[in-house]
Amino acid sequence: MAIQIAVIGAGVMGADHARIIAEDVPGASLALVCDASPERAKAVADAYGGAETSTDPFAVITRDDIDAVIVASPDETHAPLCLAAIEASKPVLCEKPLSQSSQQCLDVIEAEVASGRQWVQVGFMRRYDPSYAAMKATLDSGELGQPLMMHNFHRNVESPGPCFTGAMAITNSAPHEFDAARFVLEADYAAITAFQPARPGDLVAPVFMVLETVTGQIVNVEINNNAAYGYDVRGELVGEKGSVSLSGPIHARTNLALKASEDYARDWRPRFAEAYRLQNKAFVHFARTGEFPAISANAWDGYCATAVAEAGVTALKSGGRTVISLADKPALYARQET
Repeated sequence: MAIQIAVIGAGVMGADHARIIAEDVPGASLALVCDASPERAKAVADAYGGAETSTDPFAVITRDDIDAVIVASPDETHAPLCLAAIEASKPVLCEKPLSQSSQQCLDVIEAEVASGRQWVQVGFMRRYDPSYAAMKATLDSGELGQPLMMHNFHRNVESPGPCFTGAMAITNSAPHEFDAARFVLEADYAAITAFQPARPGDLVAPVFMVLETVTGQIVNVEINNNAAYGYDVRGELVGEKGSVSLSGPIHARTNLALKASEDYARDWRPRFAEAYRLQNKAFVHFARTGEFPAISANAWDGYCATAVAEAGVTALKSGGRTVISLADKPALYARQET
């Protein structure tokens, strides 16, 4: 029997998850699409097989004919919906962030611990991206020697709106980098410093962060939400004996009129299409077997990314180095040591 999945949230990411479940993941069925807008829910459901629709996510989670849920609704709904899924004993794939409040993340963790098992897979899909996987495999092989530094930048065409701020860049965009570097290096962070250059006009300036790991590496992260030229994610891991750089999928290069060129995507979906597919495939396996995927981010990882983001906002406001303090890690998450 196919796993019956409900997608909560029919925006850009919810629609993409619906498509992946309906078209790209064997053994899964898109059973229901839920959104505050019934018209938007129906449009997504009709596009991918005519699934049922609803406007009540909490009622959806408790339905006996729904085996698992994907949460792609607004950020402030993530923790409450995850808590409802835990209470209903339903596996949930939650888009990042688990919450923008570290305390809410700890509430989810407490609920999982009380239940005796993990239910929440957090959507840090870069763990499944082939380029990050190759970077981590090279480091794990020992060829690079000890890791020393990791450089990361994340550039978007334009910020979501005129009210977007540097603090939002840290809490909304940077968590992917926080988690990816933590995953590759297998090290938590000890401190963070954050800066913004001056920029004329009303557009939010890039944010540049320097993070120190508990094992002595330096990680830098640039978030530029108004890069203008395209969606661009790059990274380089520097070790004692060499370095390894990410290489995103490039399907064509054009040579024309004495110039060579490559196209950039407008958003993240083409760059990380395979990562999303592999992540969702792992989630379906999790929903079927109860075995939490070995490399997926769990609720503890979601908490760590949020705690780093909170410290980053403090560092940006203060202009100084901010120490990152984490709660004690419950034994439930010990098998994914970082």
